[in-house]
Amino acid sequence: MATPSPSSSSAKRLCVGIVTGPHGVRGGVRVKSFTADPADFGAYGPVSDETGTRRFAVRVTGMVKGVVLAELDGVDDRNAAEALKGLHLYVDRDQLPPAEEEEFYHADLLGLSARLEDGTELGRVTGLYDFGAGDSVEITSPKGQVVMVPFTKAAVPAIDLAQRTLTIVPPAGLFDKPAPPASLEEQEAAAADVLGAEP
Repeated sequence: MATPSPSSSSAKRLCVGIVTGPHGVRGGVRVKSFTADPADFGAYGPVSDETGTRRFAVRVTGMVKGVVLAELDGVDDRNAAEALKGLHLYVDRDQLPPAEEEEFYHADLLGLSARLEDGTELGRVTGLYDFGAGDSVEITSPKGQVVMVPFTKAAVPAIDLAQRTLTIVPPAGLFDKPAPPASLEEQEAAAADVLGAEP
């Protein structure tokens, strides 16, 4: 299953990167790209901030250790670039190519109803994350309980964007409750057993 792309709060705009800091003294910036190919960060036209009020033409100038080096129109010195640190950069959804088969934008998945194969509703998709071992889907129940499910074909075998549903086959143990802590008496009894045990 393909890695999805991060989204904005609106399905009409998608976040393609975040400014992580300045690069050089002439206004260059370092950008963590959220596009499938990081070098494509500047391939979809001008970017804007989350509100859409600030727009920047983009020129990608290089790559360093997976970080995109870019110049943003109107950002002419290091101080201006430093002021943009942490800025999320968006493009309009219609500027991006349609997702291919088995690929999804995060904006397509957020808010989907997550259900078991028998139709039991677990909650809603509230996030998608990559913690280094592959993508995970965050499911939040109506009571606010959160579980993370691997975003794999085995654990998420079906996604129906038209019906706004996502089918989950939970890995073994996902919903197991942890054992309650032992009472003080049980802890003391266990300690006595250990102390009384013969070597």
